[in-house]
Amino acid sequence: MSRSGPGAPGPVVGQAAVDQLLEVLDLRQIGAMTFVGISPEIGPQRVFGGQVAGQALVAAGRTVDPERHVHSLHGYFVRGGDPSEPIEYAVERVRDGHSFSVRRSVALQQGKPIFFMSASFHRAEQGLDHQAPTPRDVPPPEDVPTMADRLARYPERLGLWAIIPRPIDARYVGEPGWVAPGDRPAQAHQRVWMRIDGKLPDDPLLHACALTYASDLTLLDSVLSVHGEVWGPGGVVGASLDHALWFHRPFRADEWFLYDCWSPSASGARGLATGRMLTRDGRHIASAVQEGLLRKVGAGPER
Repeated sequence: MSRSGPGAPGPVVGQAAVDQLLEVLDLRQIGAMTFVGISPEIGPQRVFGGQVAGQALVAAGRTVDPERHVHSLHGYFVRGGDPSEPIEYAVERVRDGHSFSVRRSVALQQGKPIFFMSASFHRAEQGLDHQAPTPRDVPPPEDVPTMADRLARYPERLGLWAIIPRPIDARYVGEPGWVAPGDRPAQAHQRVWMRIDGKLPDDPLLHACALTYASDLTLLDSVLSVHGEVWGPGGVVGASLDHALWFHRPFRADEWFLYDCWSPSASGARGLATGRMLTRDGRHIASAVQEGLLRKVGAGPER
C-alpha cells in the first residue's frame, strides 16, 4: 500500500530510481556520531528493512577510516518504522584496533529503537583464498524475464510493486513469491539476478550499502520457495527478524550479481534463509543470513 493514495503515478525506475536511492542513503549529520535519514515519498506503510540496514551502515561507515572496508554486519529489526518520520541513527565507537574497527548503529524513531546493528571494518590484507563451487546451468540475466515482464502477467497482484521506486533491476530465474497461489512450483533454491539499475559513484562504502539494501529484497522468499508458497492472499505474510551480511571480495553493486538463496530450516512460524552473491564471472562477493516470522494469511497477530 502506498502513502501516496489512489491515482499514484507509475513506478520510478532506472537512473531516476537510483538517484532517489542515493538521496535516501545520503544521511544528514547532526552530531559527531549522530545522523538523520529519510524514506522515499512513495513506499510501503513500514520502512523497508533493506533501507534501514543500508542507512545504519552509512552512519557507521562515516565514522570509520575510509581505508577500512566493512566486512560484516549483524542487525535486528525491533519495531516497524514509520516512513513518514525521519530516522535518527546513533553510532557508538566500540573499538578501533590495529586492523579492525567496530561500530554499533541504532536507528531511532520517537526515542525508541526500530533497528540496531553491529558492523566490523577491516583494513585490506593478504591471506588464504578459496570459495565453494558456483551453481551450473544458470541462464544469464539477459535470458531471464524482466520484472516488468513478470508483473504484466499478474496485474491483479501488482499492489505496491506498481508504484514504488525500483532502483534494483531484479530478474528471477524461477517464479517469484508474489505470483498467484498454485502458480509457483516448489524449488530448493531461489535465484535472482540483480544489479543497481543505474550508475553509482566509485565509493566502496556506498556500494556496500546498496548491496545491503538489495540483500533484503528476496532473501526470505527462499523459505516460501521450498513449499511452493506465495506472499499475500492465499499465501503467507512475513516480517524480517534479523539480518546478517558478510562481504568477501571487492565488487560493484551496479554490475550483475546472482543472488543464490535457499532455506536450511523452517519451524515454529519462523524460517531461516541464507544466500550467496556471485558476480557474472563466478566470484563469491557476499553471503547473507536472515530469519523471518512467517504466518499463513489470517493465522495470527503481528509480532
